[in-house]
Amino acid sequence: MSKIEEIAAAVEKGKSKIIAGLVEEALAEGLDPVEILNVGMIEAMNVIGAKFQKNEIFVPEMLIAARAMKIGVEVLKPRLGGSDTSKMGKAVIGTVAGDLHDIGKNLVAMMIESAGFEVMDLGVDVPLEKFVEAVKSDPKINVVAVSALLTTTMPAMKNTVAALNALGERSRFKVMVGGAPITQTFADEIGADGFALDAGSAAQKARTLSSAA
Repeated sequence: MSKIEEIAAAVEKGKSKIIAGLVEEALAEGLDPVEILNVGMIEAMNVIGAKFQKNEIFVPEMLIAARAMKIGVEVLKPRLGGSDTSKMGKAVIGTVAGDLHDIGKNLVAMMIESAGFEVMDLGVDVPLEKFVEAVKSDPKINVVAVSALLTTTMPAMKNTVAALNALGERSRFKVMVGGAPITQTFADEIGADGFALDAGSAAQKARTLSSAA
């Protein structure tokens, strides 16, 4: 097994105690930091996301894998030299105004980050103006993820997406929505570019939308 394969296996199994050492060994052997990130970690998280969608693993296993990857990325950061070659782009995520649920949103944020995005997490109870301000503040943002966990906050999601769609710079970013009461039909009705049923599919959807942005 190659060192990168060892790293991928450690991420998939959530081996937080050994991942840093494996990454350091790979760097000492002269392996490319970007390859370690993309092949050893991001692809491993893609596997985790696929398993989650098939109900082969559940939220705890996904969180453990994401935490292991985060530790590995911290070791890599100084060697990446600020290069964006491994990044899919920058994503903004938040739960809409009136909704204080954050567990699902946090999991999606972790999975999107694991998919290669830099993530700006706006938190919960986010007014539409804050989403708009975030998009305007950074031209690197190419995905906006909007979450609603209550049926009573679906109108807030609709208003948020409408405000984002009204921006003159709308063509440079994609909007994806999700949450317990959200469906593909609702996403289409409010003008979102994409819908994700769970955290695993959210990461894949973000990558697909980023490529199209």
